[in-house]
Amino acid sequence: MKLTEKQKRFIDYYIETGNATESARRAGYSEKYINTNASKLLQNTTIKAAITARLKALEDKRIAKADEVLKFLTATLRGEVKDEQIVVEGTGDGCSKASLVETRASVRDRIKAAENLLKRYPSDMDAKEQQLKLAKLEQELKDAGQDDDNDVQIIDDIGAEYEDHQTE
Repeated sequence: MKLTEKQKRFIDYYIETGNATESARRAGYSEKYINTNASKLLQNTTIKAAITARLKALEDKRIAKADEVLKFLTATLRGEVKDEQIVVEGTGDGCSKASLVETRASVRDRIKAAENLLKRYPSDMDAKEQQLKLAKLEQELKDAGQDDDNDVQIIDDIGAEYEDHQTE
């Protein structure tokens, strides 16, 4: 079902105010209608769905997605991100002046951005090393499993030491 112009305005004002009566008034509904039916507007499935969709869209704009985070980390790593610092400079006679100075990301911040990016993109060497370690562990498990089938041998060398001490 298509929304009327009044319903569209009601949705806009409801998202802004969160008040059905005030939103209906601003949207242009009559006072008689508002007093008895403002809350019913929120029960209209088309209006309810439109409000939910609009709130979802607003929420999506506020929350950073993975690609946005990766772009920010990359820009920080490359020194493209600028920050404003307050710098206080003496002007003489015990007076000073504060000013804003634009700075690039520090080396520490750039290294941290690089570390965070590398966590998300393991290198091929890391993958190969992990595969080699996994193969080695699997081989060790196989070898350990084969040893379970062998007979256990007990070597008693205490008796030989005891006899050597007795003869002295």
